Amino acid sequence: MKTIFKCNPKLKLSPIFARHETFHPRFGWLKKGFDKAIAHPDIFSSENAPTVLGVGKNMVKAIKYWCIAFKVLEEIKEQHQGRYIASTAFGKDLLSDEGWDPYLEDPASLWLLHWHLLRPPCYATAWYYIFNIFNKNIFEIEDLTAGLIEFKDSLFPNNHIRGSSVIKDIACILRMYTDYNGSNVVNEDSIDSPLIELGLINNYDNSRRYIFNTSHKHNLPSNIIVYACLDYMDIMQESAKTISVSRLTYDTGSPGLSFRLSESTIVDAIERVSKQYSEIVLNDTAGLIQMSFKGEPKALSKILLKDYYGRGNN
Repeated sequence: MKTIFKCNPKLKLSPIFARHETFHPRFGWLKKGFDKAIAHPDIFSSENAPTVLGVGKNMVKAIKYWCIAFKVLEEIKEQHQGRYIASTAFGKDLLSDEGWDPYLEDPASLWLLHWHLLRPPCYATAWYYIFNIFNKNIFEIEDLTAGLIEFKDSLFPNNHIRGSSVIKDIACILRMYTDYNGSNVVNEDSIDSPLIELGLINNYDNSRRYIFNTSHKHNLPSNIIVYACLDYMDIMQESAKTISVSRLTYDTGSPGLSFRLSESTIVDAIERVSKQYSEIVLNDTAGLIQMSFKGEPKALSKILLKDYYGRGNN
């Protein structure tokens, strides 16, 4: 019996597969793509792009894809100017020369990028599925492949997406998040992704299996966790100023699933942040633990980031 998947329209999921040209993001790609696109908004459509970016033609497409997928750049469509690339507010805040962490030296910035990759609109459907829908903690590649094919067939039945695209996405995800030591030969494909530092997926007992890391994330600051909680509330566009920690942990698109966090970890983060910000409160009413906040979640979440980076934590 086939599983019927439903996607909350607020999460704005589109059928986007294998746009990365089989290349996972490399060290320096986002900063390079961001800087060149700001200086030359048509860089990715220019014949000189490989020379300017210092990479091959397919890598130009990959850098464009990852910059848009991580939402540091966006493609603007205008009637008279056509399409061009521009910085997002998040991209400017993080990667501009005067930004929070332009060279991604702080692991917190990698967690932010991971969150923005998955938050709507998500341009990485396989990533969304694996972190939000896939329900096995220990798995083999075949498990992911079968599940992702069923997911895309259920959610996008009218889109003819090749199985090879699904396989490419899964391979890219594992290279992107797992310490990929299948060969001692150093080549272009074995260069590590910066997101390996998050430790979200590990090889299991040197076998063909993999495991999600659900333990404490020592390099994930409380401000980033609570930022994601507030951002999630803004995404869901709910008028309530209170949300249960259970929802923040287990709901589709939540920080708990995206970061693979336990309820207790989220509670600890909210408790620590609430001691610094009176606008954020942790409530425990008859065993129901909730986060409450004053003001608009978008504005408050931005304050948490500004303060985190402003205090010199990077």
